[in-house]
Amino acid sequence: PRRSHPVKLSPNTAPAEPDNLLIRMHNQVGAAVDVMGAVNRARWSCHGCGESHVDYHLSITRDDANGHAAACRASFHRLR
Repeated sequence: PRRSHPVKLSPNTAPAEPDNLLIRMHNQVGAAVDVMGAVNRARWSCHGCGESHVDYHLSITRDDANGHAAACRASFHRLR
């Protein structure tokens, strides 16, 4: 019989939360996309592909991060 191996989750799906974390969302494969900073100066960073951006207001940053999360399929997996 053929055995299936369980899928290993990337450690990037639940990275340590920074002190200034405002919002955490996940991309299409579960890697975290974090929005950090303050309401008037926020930035986002994807733990899946490594992309990040600095925006000027939380509402703009949140929308940008959400758009990235919806499209990104990277997860930095290590296959063994």
